[in-house]
Amino acid sequence: MSESPQKEPDEFDEIVGAETDRDPDLAVIEAGSRTLRTQSGPPQGDGVPSRPADPELDRALREVESELAGRWPETKLDPSLVRVEALMDILGSPQRAYPSIHITGTNGKTSTARMIEALLGAFELRTGRYTSPHVQSITERISLDGAPISAERFIETYRDIRPYLDMVDASQEHRLSFFEVLTAMAYAAFADAPVDIAVVEVGMGGTWDATNVIDAGVAVIMPISLDHTDRLGTTPEQIATEKAGIVKQDATVVLAQQPVEAASVILKRAVEVDATVAREGMEFGVLSREVAVGGQLLTLRGLGGEYPDVFLPLYGAHQAHNAAVALAAVEAFFGVGSEHARVLDLDTVRTAFASVTSPGRLEVVRRSPTVVLDAAHNPAGARAAAEAVTEAFAFSRLIGVVGASGDKDVRGVLEAFEPIFAEVVVTRNSSQRAMDVDELAAVAVEVFGAERVQVEPRLDDALEAAITLAEEEGEYAGAGVLVTGSVITVGEARLLLGRG
Repeated sequence: MSESPQKEPDEFDEIVGAETDRDPDLAVIEAGSRTLRTQSGPPQGDGVPSRPADPELDRALREVESELAGRWPETKLDPSLVRVEALMDILGSPQRAYPSIHITGTNGKTSTARMIEALLGAFELRTGRYTSPHVQSITERISLDGAPISAERFIETYRDIRPYLDMVDASQEHRLSFFEVLTAMAYAAFADAPVDIAVVEVGMGGTWDATNVIDAGVAVIMPISLDHTDRLGTTPEQIATEKAGIVKQDATVVLAQQPVEAASVILKRAVEVDATVAREGMEFGVLSREVAVGGQLLTLRGLGGEYPDVFLPLYGAHQAHNAAVALAAVEAFFGVGSEHARVLDLDTVRTAFASVTSPGRLEVVRRSPTVVLDAAHNPAGARAAAEAVTEAFAFSRLIGVVGASGDKDVRGVLEAFEPIFAEVVVTRNSSQRAMDVDELAAVAVEVFGAERVQVEPRLDDALEAAITLAEEEGEYAGAGVLVTGSVITVGEARLLLGRG
């Protein structure tokens, strides 16, 4: 196991130090290695906003971020909707001004939300999308018409509701949390737009999640596996019970493939509230898929029929399954399969899927050598990413860069990647939740062996080291780098590599 010598503090250290004083989910490194930026080439548009160029606007956004950071972080939960319901009442229940599609599950929520949004937009509906966490900018979490709201609109929305936050704070045992306030901002922004439909991803769980003040006609439940076990339960049944709380009376449940014990819980909930259930593998699914340049070509079976030759510019079998779920959710919203026995316009569906992006999900951010980012942070996500990388990329040798949060099943993540990583560079991001690099290294050595582990406490050094290893000539000329372990790690790597 090798470790680079300590460096003198520089601008990078100062920025990281400043950022770690903020809420961990707002922490984004604002500067990076000039060498890496030069090597990676010019940034490309991908819908992920950077900091505002106007200094005054940037200052105003930082003030809002600071005020939000002063509240409970979204990692601290109180299982109650009392505060957010009180805020919604004072705001005039903006979440009831439009229909919604609500998405929960362990993995795949954000990618599926983006696909649903693209489909609805292609059918000329004005969409609002609320997802979490963000990759680089907090404004990513609230989107209108497929694009993050502007910094100006984000600030304006916060200032509009701020007086009401004070009123609720004064009347409750605990102040509104970071996530509760952001959720209220999203619902208010959607009502103000106004949107035709909101696509809402839960923050964590379902029943007690702040987003669950909506009455969604379509409830989407992505695959359930073990994550956040300290808060949601230690078995698939317990976690499914919490997530099934988004299923409302007479709704349609679009159910991705699940462990049997999780599916049983959800089906029982559906019976209790007279919900209709569409199951992947039964009423809808992936009929065929093949690897294509830049993604994959799919034939999907929807609730109303087949959709052949659908190009999806994302990698991996898991994204194909996400696409099937997204299509079924949009069909359900339009009444296909219950009120109408037809398919949606095929050309429109093809156009929508071809436009989908999902930053930080097997995203290629550099070539020669190829650098891929994936936000996998639990074993199930890591296994899906490992399978997809093996299928889609012909790497002769793959170097991993892993920076994880201390509250995750880090060993399970590393074990999932061990068969495909020739070497792994362990590091940390700027978050206060980041796992200590020495602790991470100790686990990595147990999984990989000391000779395959390199330690670089700084993320920019870790990227530099991995790229150097991948650039070795000879039989390893086709090597690549996969950066993974945390959404925060991926977001910071995007900045360091010139994206955003």
